[in-house]
Amino acid sequence: MNELQIRTAAPDDLDAVLAFWKTAAEGTSISDDRAGVERLVERDPQALILAELDGELVGTVIAGFDGWRCHLYRLAVHPGRRRRGIGSALLTAAEERFAALGGRRADAMVLVRNETGQRAWQAGGYHPEEHWRRWVKPLGEPAA
Repeated sequence: MNELQIRTAAPDDLDAVLAFWKTAAEGTSISDDRAGVERLVERDPQALILAELDGELVGTVIAGFDGWRCHLYRLAVHPGRRRRGIGSALLTAAEERFAALGGRRADAMVLVRNETGQRAWQAGGYHPEEHWRRWVKPLGEPAA
């Protein structure tokens, strides 16, 4: 394997990221569109972390920090490149970012049915907290 490059996403990467998620990520979110990802990168330019091999996008993670909590989303590795340390490298980059920002605990959203993802998070030292339940409410379209 050639050297893995870890970097933050730029606005020019967003279409490739969205296409990548259709292949490599499990599930979708209401904000998995160009406008949603643009808002993420505009608000927090360091949050979307990419992994590349020879210029090819092979992995992503969103490392969002709101000043209080560290949230991880969209840890995704290309299906043909899994089990090669890419996910671990992305998690390391995210955790280093959180530590530099003063974060004390990271959490991840993982679909119950995503057994591959659950194994990856467990391998990264994460564990489920079964006593928590996620509550959601879709909001209306943002004002233009």
